[in-house]
Amino acid sequence: MTVLLTGGAGYIGAHVARLLKERDFDVVVVDDLTTGDSERIAGTDVVSFDLSADAAANDLSQIMKSRDITSVVHVAGKKQVGESVNNPTWYYRQNVHSMTNLLTAMQVNCVERLVFSSSAAVYGMPDVEEVDERVECSPINPYGQSKLVCEWMSRNAALAWGLRVANLRYFNVAGSGWSELKDPSALNLIPIVLKSLVEHRQPVVFGSNYPTPDGTCIRDYVHVLDLAAAHIDALEYLDRPDRSYDTFNVGTGTGASVYEVVNTISSHVGRKIQPVVDGRRAGDPARLIANVARIQNELGWKASYGLSEIISSAI
Repeated sequence: MTVLLTGGAGYIGAHVARLLKERDFDVVVVDDLTTGDSERIAGTDVVSFDLSADAAANDLSQIMKSRDITSVVHVAGKKQVGESVNNPTWYYRQNVHSMTNLLTAMQVNCVERLVFSSSAAVYGMPDVEEVDERVECSPINPYGQSKLVCEWMSRNAALAWGLRVANLRYFNVAGSGWSELKDPSALNLIPIVLKSLVEHRQPVVFGSNYPTPDGTCIRDYVHVLDLAAAHIDALEYLDRPDRSYDTFNVGTGTGASVYEVVNTISSHVGRKIQPVVDGRRAGDPARLIANVARIQNELGWKASYGLSEIISSAI
């Protein structure tokens, strides 16, 4: 089986690429390399172009034909909430038009298996203790909206021409499977706190008066290695003749507050961390924890790592 992996030179994509190759899949990576680094996946077939460009559907089609692609794992995409609010039209082009090009090429070449990198952002601010896949999706920013539109597109393709799809709704991804594949950005809580320590300053906590035990937001953190493994399990799921679902939460089912994360980092580095408290960010739900019963029951996938191991690997 030859897998076309989009975004395979990025943080998450590089972990997926390595696990695919360890499990004897042939891998072809398409990445525009704006945030990815081909050195992360040295020895892998890499083709560089912008998936959202008008010519990308034809470029993808040529790759599918010449490399005998049988499946696609679509990890590429823009994922910064604030950036999506400031430039929504561009975000839709980057995420939605890329999916249009990809599905067009897949249909032309009869490539019928797709694992799509979706997000818990599709849920918005659900008023439940645990979010399962039946919760109504009501995204509150263009990023989450673009991911939901892509899910709709894949579902319509399934009805129209038989696409087999698994939409993986990521919760908070962190950690590192190998040191050279670390998260190079500081856009999420754990790398933000670690960067602040390196720069000898205190991290900022946004809001400490939420209706949670310690007043800070609670999130579900999943190790990037566990997440990468979920993609391989999803590919195998798509080979089944009978599939009951096309969306799956990828998390641990356990939440940790901002203060709990900071304190865990503090214990690992042996240094007291006293964060600076700022006002709430607009649109931050108090609690967002995955119900993971569906992915456990259907795919047999379960997270192997907890928060302490995630933080240890990130450090």
